[in-house]
Amino acid sequence: MSRGSGGGYDRHITIFSPEGRLFQVEYAFKAVKAAGITSIGVRGKDSVCVVTQKKVPDKLLDQTSVSHLFPITKYLGLLATGMTADARTLVQQARNEAAEFRFKYGYEMPADSAILNGLSLGYLKGNADCGIADKSQVYTQHAYMRPLGVVAMILGIDEEKGPQLFKCDPAGHFFGHKATSAGSKEQEAINFLEKKMKNNPAFSYEETVQTTISALQSVLQEDFKASEIEVGVVRKEDPVFRVLTTEEIDEHLTAISERD
Repeated sequence: MSRGSGGGYDRHITIFSPEGRLFQVEYAFKAVKAAGITSIGVRGKDSVCVVTQKKVPDKLLDQTSVSHLFPITKYLGLLATGMTADARTLVQQARNEAAEFRFKYGYEMPADSAILNGLSLGYLKGNADCGIADKSQVYTQHAYMRPLGVVAMILGIDEEKGPQLFKCDPAGHFFGHKATSAGSKEQEAINFLEKKMKNNPAFSYEETVQTTISALQSVLQEDFKASEIEVGVVRKEDPVFRVLTTEEIDEHLTAISERD
C-alpha cells in the first residue's frame, strides 16, 4: 500500500480522492506495465494478428506451458497482457459466457459479445456471466474485489462486420481498434502504428502479420528469434483462431529481414 502518494484514498477501492481519482484502479494499470511485456494487435482487411513477447523466467520451465494467448472458442482468441493468473480468470469467465451463448442462441458468440454482454440483465439479476468489460467494471465498484491487473485483446471474424479487434482494460473501458498496443511500451507502439496505418489501412494477411511483428521489433529495438514471440491470427477465409508455430513465425521473420 502506497500511503504517501494516495494520501489514504488508496486504502479502499470505492473511495474517490478529492481529485476524483480511484487509486487502486490506477495501480491495476501500473501492474500491467510492471509485467514488462509489450503486446501489439493489428486488424487487416481480411485478418487480425496479435503479437506478444514470450519470456520464460526459468530454464527448467517447459516453454510450451508459458503463453499469453488463449482460445475462448474455436473462432475467438484472447491475448492477455499483465498478470497471467488474473488473465486466466477472465479467460474462464469468457469461455463460460461463450458456452452459454452457444447454448442459448445456437451460434458462436461474436467478439463484441465477449467484451460486453448484458450488464443490466446479467449482473443485476445476480448472474456472474457478464461480458469481460462488464465484469472488469464491476470489480471497480466493490471493496471485497480488486481490479484485475490485465489488459485483454479479443480477436475474431464477424460474419457481417469482418475482422474484429477489441481491447479491454482493468477499468472495464473498451473499444474496437484498427491497431492497438498494451504493456510497457504501449505509447511508442501506438505512435509507430499510427504512421503505418496512415499510409496503408487495408493490409493483406501477410502484411498484417509482418507489420505487427515489425512494430514490436521496432519498439523494443531488437530482432527476435521465433521462440521469443507469440503470434495469434484469425483469417476471413479460415476464421479459426490459430497460434502460429515457430516455423511459421520464422518464415515471417525472414521475410521482414529480407524486406528491410
